[in-house]
Amino acid sequence: MRFDCSDLTPKDAYALLISAIVPRPIAWVTTVDPDDRVNLAPFSFFTGICSRPPLLALSIGQRRWNGKWQAKDTLANIQATGELVVHIAPATMANAVNASAAELPPGESEVGANGLHTEPSVYVRPPRLVGCPVAMECKLSQIVWLGHGNAQALVVAEVLSFAVDDAVWNADAGQIDAAKLDPLSRLGGQCFGTLGQSVALPRPDWLATGFEARVAVQPRRDS
Repeated sequence: MRFDCSDLTPKDAYALLISAIVPRPIAWVTTVDPDDRVNLAPFSFFTGICSRPPLLALSIGQRRWNGKWQAKDTLANIQATGELVVHIAPATMANAVNASAAELPPGESEVGANGLHTEPSVYVRPPRLVGCPVAMECKLSQIVWLGHGNAQALVVAEVLSFAVDDAVWNADAGQIDAAKLDPLSRLGGQCFGTLGQSVALPRPDWLATGFEARVAVQPRRDS
């Protein structure tokens, strides 16, 4: 079976993308508008892209409201304030993550609508969500416009601070314990995923395994 993208509608191409690229981590993002009203929304076109400095990227599309396409509140708020907080939600918060994706009127907060609570951040105006084990306070680095008519905004943000719950921290390894975090992920259609089984595979060491020596003794193949 083959699908030529030139023959696909945007809806069909989107369905193939989100069902082929799985699982996708979810950025659960809080922002504020110029009047300090808090917005909360999940985005699964999201990943880390650099460590010096720590940078992450999330792609934000438009939404249709009252018959017109417009910027989502998250993007409008980031453009206005240059700040955001990206949370990694555990599987136990799946219902809240899904509920926060509802299309509310502009300016109405998903936090209060879903019975969630916030606490002040340290470096940015948007607050952190109470009960979410990982929160990254970020400032906007740049926005790259993508697609026909700039339909999609690739937001690149610099992480200023990581707030990590002790319950998911592995002090011996110096990192977050994925099993304890049990992060929620996005699949195709209406499906979400959980961490499930993981496998630890040490990175190969060419010298230690004699790779170079094996290559050196391979018989030459004349063309």
